Order: sequence, then C-alpha cells, then structure tokens
Amino acid sequence: MATGTEYLTKWPKFFFDILSVVGLNPRGVDLYLRILMAVDAELVDRDVVHTSEEARRNTLLKDTMREQCIPSLVESWYQILQTYQYTNSELTCQCLEVVGAYVSWIDLSLIANERFINMLLGHMSIEVLREEACDCLFEIVNKGMDPIDKTKLVETLCQVLQSAGLFIVDQEEDVDFLARFSKLINGIGQALIASWSKLVKIGDLKNAQDTLQAIEAKVALMLQLLIHEDDDISSNIIGFCYDYLHLLKQLPVLSEQQKANVEAIMLAVMKKLTYDEEYNFENEGEDEAMFVEYRKQLKLLLDRLAQVSPELLLVSVRRVFNTTLQNWQTKPFMEVEVAIRLLYMLAEALPVSHTAHFTGDTKASALQDMMRTLVTSGISTYQHTSVTLEFFETVVRYEKFFSLEPQHIPNVLIAFLDHRGLRHTNPKVRSRISYLFSRFVKFLNKQMNPFIEDVLNRIQDLLELSPPENGYQAFLTSDDQLFIYETAGVLIVNSEYSTERKQALMRNLLTPLMERFKVLLEKLVIAQDEDRQMALADCLNHAVGFASRTSKAFSNKQTVKQCGCSEVYLDCLQTFLPALSCPLQKEVLRSGVRTFLHRMIICLEEEVLPFIPSASEHMLKDCEAKDLQEFIPLINQITAKFKTQVSPFLQQMFMPLLHAIFEVLHQPAEDNDQSAALEKQMLRRSYFAFLQTVTGSGMSEVIANQGAENVERVLFTIIQGAVDYPDPIAQKTCFIILSKLVELWGGKDGPVGFADFVYKHIVPACFLAPLKQTFDLADAQTVLALSECAVTLKTIHLKRGLECIQYLQQEYLPSLQVAPEIIQEFCQALQQPDAKVFKNYLKVFFQRAKP
Repeated sequence: MATGTEYLTKWPKFFFDILSVVGLNPRGVDLYLRILMAVDAELVDRDVVHTSEEARRNTLLKDTMREQCIPSLVESWYQILQTYQYTNSELTCQCLEVVGAYVSWIDLSLIANERFINMLLGHMSIEVLREEACDCLFEIVNKGMDPIDKTKLVETLCQVLQSAGLFIVDQEEDVDFLARFSKLINGIGQALIASWSKLVKIGDLKNAQDTLQAIEAKVALMLQLLIHEDDDISSNIIGFCYDYLHLLKQLPVLSEQQKANVEAIMLAVMKKLTYDEEYNFENEGEDEAMFVEYRKQLKLLLDRLAQVSPELLLVSVRRVFNTTLQNWQTKPFMEVEVAIRLLYMLAEALPVSHTAHFTGDTKASALQDMMRTLVTSGISTYQHTSVTLEFFETVVRYEKFFSLEPQHIPNVLIAFLDHRGLRHTNPKVRSRISYLFSRFVKFLNKQMNPFIEDVLNRIQDLLELSPPENGYQAFLTSDDQLFIYETAGVLIVNSEYSTERKQALMRNLLTPLMERFKVLLEKLVIAQDEDRQMALADCLNHAVGFASRTSKAFSNKQTVKQCGCSEVYLDCLQTFLPALSCPLQKEVLRSGVRTFLHRMIICLEEEVLPFIPSASEHMLKDCEAKDLQEFIPLINQITAKFKTQVSPFLQQMFMPLLHAIFEVLHQPAEDNDQSAALEKQMLRRSYFAFLQTVTGSGMSEVIANQGAENVERVLFTIIQGAVDYPDPIAQKTCFIILSKLVELWGGKDGPVGFADFVYKHIVPACFLAPLKQTFDLADAQTVLALSECAVTLKTIHLKRGLECIQYLQQEYLPSLQVAPEIIQEFCQALQQPDAKVFKNYLKVFFQRAKP
C-alpha cells in the first residue's frame, strides 16, 4: 500500500490533512470513509495472506496510528454519526461499518463508552440504521478482553437493549433485522460462555457464578430465536446453543430450569428439522441446498444434546416417533419424515452405552421397539419420496435389528424389490435404493439363504443390458445396475448352496451378459454413425463392468475356485478379449477390458495366464501414451504377483513393449503443448516403474536375456532418467533400479562389462543428477531421490569394496575438482556402516557444492 509507506516516512500528517480538507462535506466524508475501509482491508483483513515483511510493516503502521491519530479519527466518526444519523442513512451506515472494522484493533474504551454506546443504541431504533448498528455492536462484543470486563460490558449492553424492548422477538416483523440481531445475541452468548470458561479455569468461582447467571438470563431469548420460523435467524444462534450445551455438560448437576432448557432446545431442534411445504424435492435449488446445510447444523446440536442427556433425548424421540407412527396415514409427509429421521439420527448421536442397542436382552431396548414399529406399521407405503427414502435409510442403518428379529426380513425385502424401492416411479429413489439394497444384503447375507432364488428371479429384469435405442430409457442407470449385479453376486457366493448350484446360478447371471456382448460387438464393428458407435461401446463397457462387479463378492474364505466359478469367469474373459482388436472406440473398450483383467488376476490367479499374451499383443497395437501408461500397471501386477512363472512371457514381450514406449516418447511434440509433455512425463514414470517391478521381483534375467545391444539401450535410458529429466519421482525410481542392478550384477561374477558400466555411468549419475540446478534440495520428493542415490553409492561400495573407494579418490572426484580434504571426508562417510550417516552427509555435500 503506497499510502502505508508514505504515511510512515513522508506524510505523517496524512489522516489529519484529510480530515481538515474533508470537514463534514458529504462527498468528502464518503471518500474519507472509503479510504479508512481500504486501510483496514490492507492492514487487518485476515483473508489476505501477507509476507512476514508486510506483516511487520502492518504492525508498525497500526502502532503508529494508535499513537498519533486514532483518538482524532474516533472523534471524527462520532461527529459524522451525530451529524448525519437522521439525514443521510448511507453515510451513517458507512461510518458504522468503519467503527465495526476498527474496533478489533484499537483501544476499546474509545468506543465502549457512554456517549458512543448510547448513540449506537439510538440507531437500533432507527429502521434504516439498525442492521448496521447491530453489526457494529457485534464487533464490539467480539473484541478480545479480560473476562470480568467483558461480562460487565456485555451486561450493560443487554440491559439497555432489553429496556429498549428489543428482546421481545415475536413482535418484530423485519426478518433481515432479526437475522442480524440473532447474530448479535449469538456473539453475546458465546462471549459470556468464553468468559465463564476462563474464570473457571483460573478458579475465580464467584465471578464465574455471576457470569453463569448472565448466560442463563439469555437462554429464553436464545430459544425464541432458535425456534423462529425463518431458518437464517435460527441458524445464526446455533453457535450459542451449542456452546451452552457444552457448558451444561461440564456442570456436576443440572438445576430443574437447566433441564427444562435442554428439553426446550431438543423440542426446537425436532421442530426445525422438519421440511417446509415449499421444499422442492424434484428440482432442488439454492434454497433447498441451504436447508440441507442448516439441517447439518441441527444434527450437530442433536449430537451435543445426546452428550448432555442421552436418556432425555431417547424419551423425547420415542414420544414423537410413536405419536406420529400410530396414525401416520393422517399426518403430513414432513411430520412422518422427521419422525423417522430422528430415529435414524439416534444411531450416531447416542453414546455407545446406549447404542449397544440390539443385544437381544429380554427387556427390548427403546430402539428395538421403534424399529419393530417402523417395519410393521406399513409406513413404507407412504406416498412421498422423502418418507420412502428415510424408511430405507433407517432400515439399513439399523441392520443389526434384523439379525435379532429375522422374521421381519421378508417384508422389508419385498419393499426393496417392489414399487416402494427398486421399482419406484422416481429415478432418484431407485438409484439410492440400488445402493442401500446392496448394503442390506451384504450385511445380512447369513440370513438371506431362504430368499436367494426368489430375489434373483425378481431382479432378473433389472439386470438387462440394453443400449438406449428408440428413445427407450433404461429403468436403472448403469451405475445403479452395478450395485444390483454386486448384490446378485453376494447372494450366490454367500449362499449355503452346493458348489454345483452356485456354479449354475453364477452361469445364469453371467451368460446373458456374454451373449448380449457378442451381439453388440458385431453391431459396433459395422456401425456407421459415431453417436451410435459411442452408445454401443459404452454398453459393451458396462457389460464388462457388471461381470467385474459380481466378482467383488468373493473373498479369501470364498474364492472363485472354491465356489466352482472359475470356468464361467474364464468364459467371460474369452468373450470380452476380442473387443481389444475392435478398431472403433478403442480407448473405451480397452479401458473396460483392462480393468476386468486386473480383477481376474486377483480372482482367478494363474488360470488367467494363458490369456495374457494375446491380450497384451492387442493392447500394444497402435497405442498412444495414455494406452501404454494404463497398460503398464497391468503388466506390473502380473509380474509382482506371479514372478518367475511369467518370466518366459515377459522375456518375449519385453522389447515389443519397450519399442512401443520409445516410439511414443520420441514422437515430436509442439513446444508449448503442456498436455503432451505431461503425458510423456507420466509414461516415462510408468516405464521406470515397470523396470523397477521387473528387477524388484527378482527377474533381472528378463533384461539380461534381451541381447547385449538392447540391454545397453535399457541401461542408458535408466541413466538418462536419473540425470537428464527434472522429475524427482522418476529419478527416485531410476536410482532404485540402479542400486538393484548393482546388487544383482555388480559383484565379481556379474555380467561381462557391467563393472565397467558402473564406473563409467552409474557413479557419475550419482553426482551429475544432484549437481543440476533443477535438483531442488528444498523439495521433499527430490530429497527422497537423493536418499536413493545414496543407497546406490552404498551398494556400489558394498559390491566393489576398496576398488570403488580408490576410483573415487584417485579418478572421479579429482576430475570434478573436489578439494583433497573433502574427498577424504566423502570416502570416510561412504565407508560408515550406518547408511543414515551417509545419507545425511550426502545432502550436506551437495548443498555445499551448489553455487
């Protein structure tokens, strides 16, 4: 801020000069107030990030202003307010805003005195000024100060506000003003509670008791604001309610009045959780989003209530719940929804001692009673989406109840499967139920056995795979169908059926998918229209995704093999793999099949291996950076899992894969094409990750068997990766590979010529990389790369011993013009048995070496 530096050095009378020029001329006053707000924004605004230099300057400016001119500025504000309070509301409001902004960092006694406060309170009864006056008083209340002084200040304020009739909320019709007033009362309540906490902490119990009385005296007003029908007014007071409940939780015993207050807050929360008539469930806009946020705040209050008095909360919810459900047919949806919602919220709100609710003791818990009422009352047929959803959400939240009373499962299953659930007219409901149904079945899989075939028959039509044709809209989206397929898989795999039966059911589930896949793939190959091609490719991709999802049901206890399902998944593989050679919509199809392969490597283990070579061959045909980058993790997964079992395959496809990678990396790109550069960087990382997996899985012979020329080419790419590209993630991987190769090949019996390579290329790489300007030792990833570089040098020393030290002392380090004493020091550090010592030394070594 130019004025800032000038004010301190060249223009110390800046503010006085402005005041003398401006006088009380309205346009001048307007400019003066704007300047003051700009000064405050620059010096105090916490949203602006300042450097430490700017922060120091700002503190100096504030100190200087406090010393030299703040009293005069405050006097000028008083004059402006007095002059314009009845004639120019705009300037008055502007001035009140300035006072509110400056209060936080100037001497409070300049403002919190009789003449100023009386004027502000006068403004509270002038309609055009009172919102701004409210905000100004809020800032005064918010100022940090000694707890006893704070209580006195707040109490003085409250007496005057009360005598001005402002505490009678129900006579006030201006909701905008009430929202500001509610914020002020919230500030007052929270300030008093903060003072009480400080006084208790320092053991001043007498003053703490006085402050507590002051707090209690505001609770009736707080409750009026909390229950107000306008949610903004209610929302602004929640902080006070929350802190008040926290205070009660700390008291050893509650008075009758405090218990009554807790109950009143509870009833207010229950009432305010209720939807408005106007809430638009079909097309939720900004108002609806705000109510959802407001409901979250109320949930926090409910959780706090549960901590203060869990018994009371349980009794109150039970009363509301039972009254509503006794004759739900005659109740509006809002009341029914909130009754179920409260039961749902209890699960999280009540402490564990109360939620160990389904323990099966004879004296059935309150929650168990409510759940029984919920599932036997017929409320699932209520015709409103909010009630329907709340019913299913609660059923799934209290799934343990059904383990205790399994007789209720059939009715709830039917509700899930008919027009109340998966066949509801509303797509949003169907979508959520798809997910909830899968949760319900997963949790209760032990109890599902009697219903499995019936459920599978009933969901049959929901599993259909059909591209959107002739404007036909599928009943469930493909994302929803994923959950249905997973549910079907869970039912079959966890059933108590014989292996043969499981196998047959799984085949019934997956065969229609495979048949549909073949038909659609034929259609895709001859499709002319691009939109049609995309629709078909998406549909094929969904088919693969569905088959993949059914396999999520298997576990270590229930493997694919044990359930007799290997064959059907191998058939799926055989059906899906031809999509890899389809010339159209390559990216979509390859991505789907690749994901399925990842899944099958886990599920089918070595039975997958025969399919890998041809799949790889197809995926390496005319591929781009992204294809390769996504293909490499698949090869890494196979390599890491099967190790030497896949060695012959890896040897065979090693160079074709590398050629494909090098071809893409060497393609010329535009200088400023950021995305192409990033894709190449990611591909380079994937390539090094592949080499790391191969060497780390103990299969360095895969590289060694590629012929001398190819081996050399690969080794040079690793050196290049370690030194030439400023990408610390890739550099780290390259050093990991290098130390692994040194460990495997660097001994006396290593491959011919490798020792030579170590001295000519690997040792220099360990120095050239960190010496580069781009190698930033302040960056965490780079430090990790340096750490691996240290490991590489340690490994070379381990394998080559004294020869390595001599090479460094006599040849390499002198060639870098390193001073003899530093060479000595370096070699001593390298010979330390503790690797950590050398890692730390290396960092210091390069910090010193860099200009």
